[in-house]
Amino acid sequence: MKFGRVPTARAVGLITAHTLRAGSLTLRKGSRLRPEHLHHLQEAGLDEVVAASLEPGDIGEDEAASHLAERIAGDGLRREPAFTGRCNLFAGLAGLLLVERAGIDAINGVDEAITVATLAPFRPVAADEMVATVKIIPYAVPGPVLAMACAAVREPPLRIAPYRRRRVGVVSTLLPGLKPATVDKTLRNLRHRLAPTGAAVIGDVRIPHEPGAVAEAVATLVEQSGADLVLIFGASAIADRRDVIPMGIEAAGGHVVHLGMPVDPGNLLLVGARGDVPVIGAPGCARSPKENGFDWVLQRHLADLAVARSDIVAMGVGGLLTEIVSRPQPRDGGERADDDA
Repeated sequence: MKFGRVPTARAVGLITAHTLRAGSLTLRKGSRLRPEHLHHLQEAGLDEVVAASLEPGDIGEDEAASHLAERIAGDGLRREPAFTGRCNLFAGLAGLLLVERAGIDAINGVDEAITVATLAPFRPVAADEMVATVKIIPYAVPGPVLAMACAAVREPPLRIAPYRRRRVGVVSTLLPGLKPATVDKTLRNLRHRLAPTGAAVIGDVRIPHEPGAVAEAVATLVEQSGADLVLIFGASAIADRRDVIPMGIEAAGGHVVHLGMPVDPGNLLLVGARGDVPVIGAPGCARSPKENGFDWVLQRHLADLAVARSDIVAMGVGGLLTEIVSRPQPRDGGERADDDA
């Protein structure tokens, strides 16, 4: 592509590099100059214009952006027609955005003329929400450069993992001092969390804070109610693998995958399973409507994504979230509480 100042008299067919105004005529940046434009420009004293012209083998910005967007869009994504060198990608359904960062980095590293920007990995998105944009910086790119960008990834690095788990069973353990209103509020906040995903609470069991009661409740929700995800809100925080909730999960025939997470609020979260049904021991902060580590794990399970120990320990970078003021033990100190984090 050629770019620079050109005499107005020889600019027919070229692309305007900037918006031009000449009397009643306004030519937006990226417009093609036609013969009828020249008179207006010359009358306005514009003897030269800054313009671009394509060379053999160049691919125009819109075509290039559209082609690359098609290459990177995986399952659950749709693209809209390109304009001014930009092609946007949208979620076709609700779910989590999965991003292969290495692939996006590889594309962006090919040439400064080609850029791809996305939302953060594992971001929950609604249907029709914009999740990525491809922008071609100049008005065209050489064909070989575009081919290199497309070849930088073997598979589309973006896709939507739709929400698949719909039947959520809830266990709330009780101790003296835990108000029923607190449990009710926890359930209201949970239903608000679940609403965008299409999932619903199909069982709400309230039991004593004892391993045997936890085991019976988990087994009942899975075997009789058909829950495909079980959440346990303990009256007291989980302090150890030998505590009430992990012991109850194991007594129900399940196992603990990982206890604790490098996300705050959310440190005292447990991830386990009974057969193929995930079980989450929620931290105390999960009673709050504010974002915390519980949201991150809950969303992945609702999208039927595996949550291994390696996934959880990788959450530390970016894991310091906004403090929840209502936490019994905020970060700035104070006496130790049983149901913090």
